[in-house]
Amino acid sequence: MPKAKKKSKRNTFDYSKDRKKLKKQFKKREAPRIECPQIRNAWSDKKSVARNLRDMGLAFDPNRALPIKTPTIAAVGRTEDAPTPKLVRKPYVLNELVAEASLPEKDTKTLSTDLIEYVQYMVREHSENYKAMARDEKNYYQDTPSQIRRKVDQYKRCHPEEYTTFMESLKGPPQEVVSAV
Repeated sequence: MPKAKKKSKRNTFDYSKDRKKLKKQFKKREAPRIECPQIRNAWSDKKSVARNLRDMGLAFDPNRALPIKTPTIAAVGRTEDAPTPKLVRKPYVLNELVAEASLPEKDTKTLSTDLIEYVQYMVREHSENYKAMARDEKNYYQDTPSQIRRKVDQYKRCHPEEYTTFMESLKGPPQEVVSAV
């Protein structure tokens, strides 16, 4: 009777594998990195995911936290008591998350440097004459006057301080009146 394949080869140690690196990889897969710093600091490795989140006052399963109740004929007449809230052992996590969510969002809209240079060139050469801008030889993409106006307005919205300094630089330095005596 024939032998099973790979049975005749002796089990040998593979020196080409880094056991330390393999162990790190397995640990990483087992416990993935938590991106939220508030949750990461309060996390306990000895508890389950559901238990950790319950202690922080967060929901593990949103369907259980806020179930969709279907009205039934028998239940229409009854009044149901509100479910009792579970004990939150780590309320500071919830408070920190609420505080972070209430911060105003930073405006990160910006324009490309090419578009900024294009708009500055057009305004420098033609000021507010959008029809002349449309006929300019540097208008490579053949933008219409309304498209150019939109780009200038977008530049004003996204970079208001830069736009005001640019417009002041176009006016030039204030000239002093020198009177001859």
